[in-house]
Amino acid sequence: MLQSVKVKSEPKGFDVASVEPYIRQKANSKWFSLLKIPLGVYSMAGRDTTKWLNRTLQRIGEEPVIFDSTMAVATCGDLQTALRNRGYLHAEVDVKTKKKGKKLKAVYTLRPGAPYDIRHVARDIQDEQIANLLREEDNASLLRQGEPFTIGKLDAERKRITSFLMNRGYYRFHKDFISYSADSARQSNEIDVTMHLAKYRAGGQEQPVEHPRYRVRNVNFLRGQEGRGGLRQRVLENNTAIRQGEFFSSADLQKTYNNFGRLQAVKYTNIKFTEVPDSNLLDCDIHVSMNKPSAIAFQPEGTNTAGDLGAAASLTYENRNLFRGSELFSVQLRAAFEAITGLEGYQNKDYEEYSVETKLTFPRFVAPFLSRNFKRRSTASSELSLSYNLQNRPEFHRRVFSTAWRYRWTTQNRHVNYRFDLLDLNYVYMPWISETFKKDYLDSVSNRNAILRYNYEDLFIMKIGFGLTYNRGNHAFRVNVETAGNLLSAIAHTAGLPKNDDGQFTLFNIAFAQYAKFDFDYTRLWQLDDHNQLVAHADFGIAWPYGNSTVLPFEKRYFAGGANSVRGWSVRGLGPGSFRGTDGRIDFINQTGDMKFDLNLEYRTKLFWKFNGAAFIDAGNIWTLRNYADQPGGQFKFSEFYKQIAVAYGLGIRLNFDYFVLRFDMGMKAVDPAYDDSHEHYPFLHPSLSRDFSFHFAVGLPF
Repeated sequence: MLQSVKVKSEPKGFDVASVEPYIRQKANSKWFSLLKIPLGVYSMAGRDTTKWLNRTLQRIGEEPVIFDSTMAVATCGDLQTALRNRGYLHAEVDVKTKKKGKKLKAVYTLRPGAPYDIRHVARDIQDEQIANLLREEDNASLLRQGEPFTIGKLDAERKRITSFLMNRGYYRFHKDFISYSADSARQSNEIDVTMHLAKYRAGGQEQPVEHPRYRVRNVNFLRGQEGRGGLRQRVLENNTAIRQGEFFSSADLQKTYNNFGRLQAVKYTNIKFTEVPDSNLLDCDIHVSMNKPSAIAFQPEGTNTAGDLGAAASLTYENRNLFRGSELFSVQLRAAFEAITGLEGYQNKDYEEYSVETKLTFPRFVAPFLSRNFKRRSTASSELSLSYNLQNRPEFHRRVFSTAWRYRWTTQNRHVNYRFDLLDLNYVYMPWISETFKKDYLDSVSNRNAILRYNYEDLFIMKIGFGLTYNRGNHAFRVNVETAGNLLSAIAHTAGLPKNDDGQFTLFNIAFAQYAKFDFDYTRLWQLDDHNQLVAHADFGIAWPYGNSTVLPFEKRYFAGGANSVRGWSVRGLGPGSFRGTDGRIDFINQTGDMKFDLNLEYRTKLFWKFNGAAFIDAGNIWTLRNYADQPGGQFKFSEFYKQIAVAYGLGIRLNFDYFVLRFDMGMKAVDPAYDDSHEHYPFLHPSLSRDFSFHFAVGLPF
């Protein structure tokens, strides 16, 4: 049985991890790179495959890997080829085995030797017109004197030139027209490289000729059976990057496919080029097939909130082509009811909610002062939303009105996405608050809390925001910035708007919120092997109320704990700072802050079938920036904050169904900043399941 496979180099220093994918036969997989549990599960199965249990154990387990000397020899050849393709032209590879009983260890030793460098680069281009074009962009060449000689770099240069020419009218050009010759100097590790670009030779044509360069003569739009219900002519033209009279471009062809592919109204697109006989002209036919313009969906729900049963239902209408420009218009009506139990002193015992939400999304920039060419080149969307929500609870009645105008756009390589909220307005109106609720929570001296009162007052927020997201697979980060109340503050000072008893400017008798908020999120992934990966994550946020506000709106405040934070604590169960709820219970109002910092390290491994596992360590907390009397120990101080970092550890099980992930995480407290004695301060040394354990269920990965 193949127990392990190791790759080493002589001398040391070569990156052996980069060639491990060329190993054809690997040992049995390990959970967390330590335990061969799948092999153990397979070994538990009996030989009688007619039994269901044996078949199941074999299916979820992993059959022992038996060493194959033929595959080992083939692996040596693959590794040697890979090294030579990287410029180690005299590389050698051998394999040695170490046997112990019926187990075997395979060790591949790489002897790369000295790498070869490029001494001189020459071009042999038989097509004069192409030679002139390539001469203009000679600085973009990937082959440079003094750089390492690799087959990968030669192939990349060939692809670059092919793409360059196909974007400049060479419709029939392909990379097989390019070849190389290399000549190494004797007793030297330097190579002279010559690139050869042959003339065009059509099928069956004996005499080579200059490569034909094509222009687009006509662009025709072929409509299906949609007739008048299809896209407007101007919309078709704006989403078409292929232009009449210009040279053929494969990049414009792909951009046209991408533009139509993101339109909700379009089902599929087919683009065909036809050569005009006896000319270097192309006719382009674009066939656009449309989706059904409208759809209606009904979704019932059942709810259970801490034992209180309820029901909800939503009705959604969508029109994917409202103005025949693939504008997406949607209206959602929602109603919910919940029978609340355990409340005393309240007349009404039920919860009712009714809401209506409308959205109108344009698949382009809708803004003045932008040129038509800029709008055509941009991959963007504009969204207008409007919603109204009515909530009637036994404790209070709340009305929420929201409207927003947003822009979304992305770069051509789609690695960077931008969001700009030009206007985001929220108006919260509290028409009625129960006398019992006011007496017990809002007016009581023992519960007189600025954050609690602010959460049950009329509220007006008008903000703008900007966000940027970057994702390159193994690296991802997100930045968000938003401010609120600055424009209203300027108007209030200029117009002399009235102030309330707390000295705040009011608009329609409501004190508007004023604050600034910044968030940064970073994720880094290391793929250790086919079954294991390590993920690091950092999350930082800070928000500052100023001007017309001394307290952040509740929905803008930070909280810690839960499935996506420090998982040794339940949601909103941690912080701020060393603050702890009354009698150790969660205080959802006071356990919020103006600043957040999280660090996470998670080791993920594939278990069997759809099951994945994880081991994690989390650290972080939240803090307030001001000293609030109701949150003792919660203010951020440079001399104290590092002592208030909470730490947790745990294990997780994930069901990966590709299109969504069900996650079950079990966390334990390791360091608790809110403590009375050393046992509570370091629960890692003195664990207690009843005190330190938290279970989390979530959909999707935490980061």
